[in-house]
Amino acid sequence: MDEIVFFNPGDSIGKFHDHNEAVKTAQIYKEKEEQNKNVLVVHGPDNETFDIFLEDDKISHDNENDTLTKPYKVSDKV
Repeated sequence: MDEIVFFNPGDSIGKFHDHNEAVKTAQIYKEKEEQNKNVLVVHGPDNETFDIFLEDDKISHDNENDTLTKPYKVSDKV
C-alpha cells in the first residue's frame, strides 16, 4: 500500500523525471547536508515526476494549510 503524504511544493529540494536520479540526489543531499534527518523521494501529484523533501516538512493536521498542500506518494526513504 502506498503511503500518501502532503507537502507544500515550495519546500521541495528538487524535482526529477528519472527515479534513479532522484534517489541518487537524495542520498548525496543527506550525506552533505542533513545526515540526521530522513529524506523522502516522492512521486509527484502529476504522476510524471519525482520530488525530494525532508521528512520533517510533511504537513500534518497541526500545520495544515489547504491552499498550498498537495498529495504525494512516498517512493523511497533515504
